[in-house]
Amino acid sequence: MEEVAAAAIVDARGTVTGWSEGAQRLTGYPPEEVVGRAAQDLLAEGTVPPALTALTGTVVVRHRDGQPLPLHLSAVPMTGPDGDPVGFVVVTASASEENLLVAQAFQQAPVALSVFDTAQRFLRANDRAGELMEVDPDGLAGQYFPDTADPCDDHNQRFQSHLRQVAESGLPVHYESFRHSPSHLRKRAWTIDMWPVYTTSEQVTAVAISASDNSEQHWARQRLMLLNEAATAIGTTLDVVRTAEELLEVAIPRFADFASVDLIDWVLDKDEPPKSAGDDIVLRRIAHLSVTEGIPEAAVRLGDADSYHPLSPPVRALREARAVLRRAGEPDFDRWVQQRNAQDIGDPAFRRGAHSMVTVPLRARGTTLGVVVFVRIANPDPYAADDAVLAEELASRAAVCFDNARRFTRERSTALALQHSLLPRGLAEQAALEVAHRYLPSGSQAGIGGDWFDVIPLSGGRVALVVGDVVGHGIRSSATMGRLRTAVRTLADVDLPPDELLTHLDDLVTHLAADESGEEEVGELGATCLYAVYDPVSRRLALAAAGHPAPVVLQPDGDARLVAMSAGPPLGVGGLPFEETELELPEGSLIALYTNGLIEGRDRDLDRGATELCRALQTSRGSLDDLCDKVVKSVLSDEPGDDVALLLARTRALGADQVATWDVPPDPAQVAITRQCAIEQLAEWGLGEVAFVTELVVSELVTNAIRYGGAPIQLRLIRDRSLICEVTDGSSTSPHLRRAHAFDEGGRGLLLVAQLTQRWGSRQTNEGKTIWAEQPLPA
Repeated sequence: MEEVAAAAIVDARGTVTGWSEGAQRLTGYPPEEVVGRAAQDLLAEGTVPPALTALTGTVVVRHRDGQPLPLHLSAVPMTGPDGDPVGFVVVTASASEENLLVAQAFQQAPVALSVFDTAQRFLRANDRAGELMEVDPDGLAGQYFPDTADPCDDHNQRFQSHLRQVAESGLPVHYESFRHSPSHLRKRAWTIDMWPVYTTSEQVTAVAISASDNSEQHWARQRLMLLNEAATAIGTTLDVVRTAEELLEVAIPRFADFASVDLIDWVLDKDEPPKSAGDDIVLRRIAHLSVTEGIPEAAVRLGDADSYHPLSPPVRALREARAVLRRAGEPDFDRWVQQRNAQDIGDPAFRRGAHSMVTVPLRARGTTLGVVVFVRIANPDPYAADDAVLAEELASRAAVCFDNARRFTRERSTALALQHSLLPRGLAEQAALEVAHRYLPSGSQAGIGGDWFDVIPLSGGRVALVVGDVVGHGIRSSATMGRLRTAVRTLADVDLPPDELLTHLDDLVTHLAADESGEEEVGELGATCLYAVYDPVSRRLALAAAGHPAPVVLQPDGDARLVAMSAGPPLGVGGLPFEETELELPEGSLIALYTNGLIEGRDRDLDRGATELCRALQTSRGSLDDLCDKVVKSVLSDEPGDDVALLLARTRALGADQVATWDVPPDPAQVAITRQCAIEQLAEWGLGEVAFVTELVVSELVTNAIRYGGAPIQLRLIRDRSLICEVTDGSSTSPHLRRAHAFDEGGRGLLLVAQLTQRWGSRQTNEGKTIWAEQPLPA
């Protein structure tokens, strides 16, 4: 049986007019089910109630669940101004509570009991009531309440107001009150019930009061509410500074008047361990907050180092790995305040009357990250032992969030460094396109993604444009992105058409997934990619996509629209083949390639984002760099959840004066004629210095085409940033370089071409193949 003291008011008619919280807890009956009923109704069947005029008695009350409840009872009479009894204060306690003398139940009850007449004069009060009012209960009878209490005390003013309200209205009042007690460090919480006492003529002649000290329960609830709020409010982001701000926002003003968070330098951006506890410890202020306006601005500035003496409470908290509680008057606290006040950068909070503080180390997974300091100034309640426990709980929850943020920041920095090392640092020089680009890493908690872009010079003055996006985030996605970018460059060197290149890339992704441990599906290693090749001679753009958004083309006349093309399946998924799309572009056209992070957002789909991109390209003017910035600013959502890669390219064309083409009949006698045509063209271009090498290259490549290839045969010279010599024939058999033996009659021509030119190679065409060689132009 729970040992609960309770009180009830029974008027002269035997009707219950008051029912305390303790009575409800003991019997299960709420006040609304009891007040107004006869006291006899609450007794178990067959129980004869004792006379209320008796001082003691034993009754069996019927609990709300129907079970009998034996109770001791003490009925204390309340007399009116004429001395006649107007009712009784009935005090009960469980029968097992042997240490409570029933005869003294009213006077020594654990709840404060008092009775006033309607003129606010004391009729009776027990010892606990005197403690609550901080007066001696003896001799209170007949005294006017305002004469016994401080009229400036808010608690007393509220008590007097409610006392008058009950006497005038005849309605009970229930409320909570808080006040300081000289014997306690913090405010006490009281639950107060006031009931009217009626005579048989239905007239209110007195007011009975029951006051229960529920401070422990109140502060326990407050601590629990604070911890519950901390669980949801701290750590909403993976940002160290924001996590510190959230901790302080939870603590101020309910737990502290001023608080600060200092972290050790290595937590923020270094890998160095903290200094030993015996030395001065330097921490970096990342957040502070105060109830007093202006204090944070005047305190140690955010980002600055804050030096702590080895004997200071914060250092002791770090060294001992526990909360350190200090109050005014204690040597450690006073020395700490003096030290802080002597510093020009000291926290003004201490100079404004700080009287207690709790310093708590921020520790997570066995690692000390920093320290949080809680200070009370305006709050008159000094910190107590249970406050230190609460501070440790708050710091513990915050420390885990700090550690998570630290680990995320480190992984993000590593992934970002890896990704930047894998992305092109500088785009290769070429004449076919003017290009500009932007890469924006994700700001979300998901981490760095696997977006990439590239510009790859190809043979014949052509240029490949690439954008891609690897599924997922983090270091693994960045590493996969690097492998795919390398694979694309390798396949681009083979000069494959866009659709064939994506087919090979798709096979690579499938193999990468198969090489994994088997715990992941192929789709989880998937990626999207768009590969496009622009030829400045024909002004044609050939492109294919693997699950990637189509590019936007802005015509010189200002018309911007998505390229109509088949996206195909993402890489690594398999299924449908990739399809190539080809279109002819006027010189000066703008091609915009991007990843879906640019046009996709929480509040819009890809179609709406693509429309906004087209509109931004149409309305923006200026250089490509300026255009990149304007597009990102106008199209990108406020809170992008993914990486963004944007590649803009404006087309150029090689004019007729830069390209010379000859059809070559498959007759060995045509080699000399073709060689002479090439020499004359070089003279017209003013490139006589390279005529000797070009003559040898043309002679060798045309001879091989006639001897080993098939019709039609064509020679083409292109004057770009280098001199390009191309020979196309109808055979799909590609030559290969080999070293001729001493007595071989052939096999040295292609080796000679490779040694005399800057680079050479071959590529497949729809009708056959093209062998090409490049040599630098004279300076």
